[in-house]
Amino acid sequence: MQLVIQSLIKAIGQLTDRNILIVLAKSLGLTLLILAVLGGGVGFGIYWVLDKLGMMEAIGTEAGGIAITVIMLFAGWFLFRIVALAVLQFFADDVVAAVEGMHYREHGQALPFAQDAKNSLKGMGRTILFNLLAMPVAFFLLFTAIGPGIVFVLVNAVLLGRELTDMCWLRLCSAPQADIMPHTDIAHGNTPVSGFERVMLGAAVTGIMLIPLVNLLGPIIGAAAGTHLVHAKRLSG
Repeated sequence: MQLVIQSLIKAIGQLTDRNILIVLAKSLGLTLLILAVLGGGVGFGIYWVLDKLGMMEAIGTEAGGIAITVIMLFAGWFLFRIVALAVLQFFADDVVAAVEGMHYREHGQALPFAQDAKNSLKGMGRTILFNLLAMPVAFFLLFTAIGPGIVFVLVNAVLLGRELTDMCWLRLCSAPQADIMPHTDIAHGNTPVSGFERVMLGAAVTGIMLIPLVNLLGPIIGAAAGTHLVHAKRLSG
């Protein structure tokens, strides 16, 4: 747990780094653009369905507009983390490289674009699938008020912890020095980060991404913290 906290502190401290700020600007801009397009599509689709069913006239244009806006905001909140992490996968090399270049002697090797795209799509698929599977459980716990929130935080903590540490670990596994670091098991593809540490990191970043405005920094903080955590475990192994 101590290494997780230290990794998060180091990651936050590096937010002023020029290379990190460049990645933040690129990933955030693309994320917001995708969300705007998706949001517009969702809003138009809902309006079209309601209009075809004659419900817009029944509930009134103003009430219908408010309802659509609320749905779009909820959809945006749900999709933000999925889209932001998918986008970050394409810029993960830049974040990891910035952290490694400043703090660590051993560097990972950039993954081919095709593999980055594959990892991004797999991560997005896992996130959507497990959140959908969690919905019935969350619905069952709706009467507890906080139950659904706990379910989604736990599910996303597990998913996030994996995604954020794999960004660095996969690069290390493909690096030329992977076979000359006997104090780790890189050559066997086994991450040195424990499941508990992954979940703790994922839970912390999930918490950050629930805070309005601050959540915009969540993916970058998470990727940098994941890099620090992997290297810290590698060096202490």
